[in-house]
Amino acid sequence: MKACALALGVALAFLGCSSDNATVAQSSSSRPSAAKRRLLIVHADDAGMSHSENLATIEALEKGIVTSASILVPCPWFPEFAAYARKHPDRDYGVHLTLTSEWELYRWGPVAPRDQVPSLVDAQGYLYRDNGPVVARVKLNEAEIELRAQIERARQFGVPLSHLDTHMGTLLSRPDLLELYVNLAIEYKLPIMFTRQATDARMEAAYPALRGRGQQLVDALDRHQLPVLASVVMFYQDGDHDMRKRHYLDAFGKLPEGVSEVIVHCGVDNAELSAITSSATLRDSDRRFVTDPEVRAELDRLGISLTTWREFQASTSHK
Repeated sequence: MKACALALGVALAFLGCSSDNATVAQSSSSRPSAAKRRLLIVHADDAGMSHSENLATIEALEKGIVTSASILVPCPWFPEFAAYARKHPDRDYGVHLTLTSEWELYRWGPVAPRDQVPSLVDAQGYLYRDNGPVVARVKLNEAEIELRAQIERARQFGVPLSHLDTHMGTLLSRPDLLELYVNLAIEYKLPIMFTRQATDARMEAAYPALRGRGQQLVDALDRHQLPVLASVVMFYQDGDHDMRKRHYLDAFGKLPEGVSEVIVHCGVDNAELSAITSSATLRDSDRRFVTDPEVRAELDRLGISLTTWREFQASTSHK
């Protein structure tokens, strides 16, 4: 299992891959709107990927601490989750902008017609399985066509959008894709998953597409009153459920002031999900974690308040 490469948001969230702990990307300059407070968006990736993923994400939204979800629009089970979003418009939903289709046997292609985006697809007509071919082969104008098609398809299905993010961190893999990502946020007036760590020299060293651009992009988001996260947490490694729970809770205790986000991947470990991905057990563990009453109680004990992308954007625009 490619624990880090397949985790959507790894690059964007500026997370390292650790075998024994969650990584917390912290900012020394959180926005003053949340000064002296710690707020948390609990975000579920990959809604729409499969029926089992949808079931778990809905459970997490309704019975757990998840306050936000992002949707893989090109996937076959997108219409099911879109129907749920239409019936529950008060919740947070983002487009999980994707240029990759990572699983071995469960594949998807672009939303746009293939003849309009030929550089995005492999010999079988699917999106590439990893970021390498995207970096090497994808044409920027065709990437823009596809990403706009995904946003517009979500809107056509009646999904009330609250934000955008990037599947597998692909949009952070090339400078032009990174700038496209920010420009789409500005055009659609939707926040993107991005942290102020983008201005850190260590982050620029780890993610070369940021070099010389991090501060410029943060400034652009600030000018357009689009919020930028203080930190992001994700723990996508193997381990038993109790160990994973401890690492998540330890990371919560280290959150900085401001608005942070924790990324989870909720799934039901059944035959469908196991046939798609070797991460079925981890996704089920995440589902169990975010629906555990002890976790909510620990957040209360730590003085961490749950929030949403809608609330975060509203607080930024009212400054």
